[in-house]
Amino acid sequence: MLRINDVYSNQGSTYRILSLLPEQVVWIEIDRTSALPELVLIKDLVSLIEEGVCYITDDPHQSLLLQTPKDGSKAQLKRDESYELIKPIVSHPLYYLPEERAKFINEIVDSKRSTKQTLYRLLRRYWQKGQVPNALLPNYKNSGAKGKKRIAKDKELGRPRLYKEGVTAVINEDVERLFSITINKYLLNDSKHTVVYAYRKFKTMYRSLNPDVKEEDFPSIWQFKYFYDKNFTSVQKLKARYNKISYSKDVRQLSSTVNTQVLGPGSRYEIDATIADIYLVSDSDRQSIVGRPVIYFVTDVFSRMVAGFYIGFEDPSYATSIQALEMAVADKQSYCKNNGINITADDWPCIGLPDAILADRGELLGHQIETLEKSFSVRVENTPPYRGDLKPIVERYFKTMQAKFKPFAPGVVTGVKEKKKGGNDYRLDAALTISDLKKILINSILMHNNAHQLSHYDRDSDMPSDLPLVPIELWKWGLQHRTGRLRAVSADALYIALLPQKKASISDLGIKLFGNYYICAEIREKGWLHRKNTINRPKSIKVAYDPLDANTIFIFYEQGSLNYWKAHLSDRSREFKGCSFWEVWQIQEEQKKTAANQELKSSFALETLERENEKIIKEAMKAKPTAFKSKSAQLANINDNKRLAKDEERQDRQKSKFKKGELIQLPTTKKSTRSQSELDDEELALKFPVYHDILSEDD
Repeated sequence: MLRINDVYSNQGSTYRILSLLPEQVVWIEIDRTSALPELVLIKDLVSLIEEGVCYITDDPHQSLLLQTPKDGSKAQLKRDESYELIKPIVSHPLYYLPEERAKFINEIVDSKRSTKQTLYRLLRRYWQKGQVPNALLPNYKNSGAKGKKRIAKDKELGRPRLYKEGVTAVINEDVERLFSITINKYLLNDSKHTVVYAYRKFKTMYRSLNPDVKEEDFPSIWQFKYFYDKNFTSVQKLKARYNKISYSKDVRQLSSTVNTQVLGPGSRYEIDATIADIYLVSDSDRQSIVGRPVIYFVTDVFSRMVAGFYIGFEDPSYATSIQALEMAVADKQSYCKNNGINITADDWPCIGLPDAILADRGELLGHQIETLEKSFSVRVENTPPYRGDLKPIVERYFKTMQAKFKPFAPGVVTGVKEKKKGGNDYRLDAALTISDLKKILINSILMHNNAHQLSHYDRDSDMPSDLPLVPIELWKWGLQHRTGRLRAVSADALYIALLPQKKASISDLGIKLFGNYYICAEIREKGWLHRKNTINRPKSIKVAYDPLDANTIFIFYEQGSLNYWKAHLSDRSREFKGCSFWEVWQIQEEQKKTAANQELKSSFALETLERENEKIIKEAMKAKPTAFKSKSAQLANINDNKRLAKDEERQDRQKSKFKKGELIQLPTTKKSTRSQSELDDEELALKFPVYHDILSEDD
């Protein structure tokens, strides 16, 4: 089953079959420049094939069949002209016989239409490259010494100057070296300098090295640009002129899509935060502008559903992200009802933990990774810094959701704070409260989840064509036809598990965390607060705390378990009730600064006291008489001396308390039947109340 134009490898040479005769085959060697058609018996060719020394191979000129020159182009005209020249030869049934070819060739040469050398060259190209007219296309791509550098000798290559004075400079190796130095220093980095600026720097360098050359004879900016474009590709320029993060985030080629990395609903949630582009007022006083809130979104990658969100004034942090995650895994009906919006379970069905959570490094790092993985089987994925492109779904929703209210909401951030010609500051237009904006976001999310069409969603091959590209429809279809990855979990249990954890010390005053003391009924029952060394209590214990609430901590009393006791601030730490831990740390820092400043003053006062005391002691030592009594005499009169000193003290007190004057007679009362001691006790009770019972009570 031999076929025309098949290519065979025969004992190291490659042949193309040109024609099939009854008992012979006409073929030609492809790689030999002086080759001509040859005849070979079919039985001999079959024997070579059976012996394995001749076998069919790929056609090296197959690409010629796909070439299509432009209409009217020089290549097309030259191809048609060459084909018309050899057409009488290649179309003759006996073209393979030398004597028959010679007749046509001699006739063409005699008519001076071509030379014999040109005819043979065209015939070989036609036969060796597949017997198609495109085989005669000129190889212009091989012209011009592509990839080889032109060497300028006495004059500059390229078109001469037409208007500018001076002589075009010759770009030799020294000039190219200066070009390279300038380009590497000013253009191939992220400084964003222009080519014109870099050329000016080159001229400064060139002028210093060639002071005798006139300004008009300097290498031109066009020569500088030509060298820059010739030696550096567009990709090299982009990579060099953008830093690594910006290139990866905004410039690099996109190799895939996020949908290829998820199996179905709940395969991966993305979480991120932004500062809303709107100023709000206080709920309690609408004349008080409170600033811009923080918005967290938790989105499902497969269906593009918004699973949860947070809006408030806490800064983006791990503690704030916990609140968004807690809402994402919980039932949304009660949350929406608390904000005056009634929904059904089918309106917002995202309930449960996903298979993976993609977040920034600062939001889900530390013990919570182990807790999510070991206790809830959730894989935590962290993105590098400044790589928002790795969370494209949630990043896009910040713009999408805010676009729902920005066109008509007051207080929206614009380009400038104060407009020209009497415009006002957009911050003064603020009228919405945090409660108002929360309702707007809930309505926007419900509309997005249930009605928004995802025009750029890339379908998988198994998705039906009649499936609406709406998040809720994709969610339902994914649960039915894909692997559902959501797992039910208690919102409270997840909240406790995700809180930051720390070791706290235990003392007679309670559990001490960040300088605050906490107590609960459980530690009282265990007797840990008794002030005796015989009490067997641990020195420290692991606790979890909410940075937004310093009133309560959660004590993990069993190692390796999430069982907890709930402890509250004791009266000893009552100054921090109602505060967050950030406020506690801020207050404590101020207290430490005050204590440090007071320590300096106290130290100085103590030094002053010591100097005064030493002075008094020295004077007393000087005033001591030199003639001493005997030791026994001094010791024998101590009690008598003390009695005399007491009398002198009483006389001095009476003199200072009472002055000479008129004696006042106090009115007398009816004589009481009670004794004097009972009257004295009653008087003392009225003046000094007793608090024994109160002081002995527990906190």
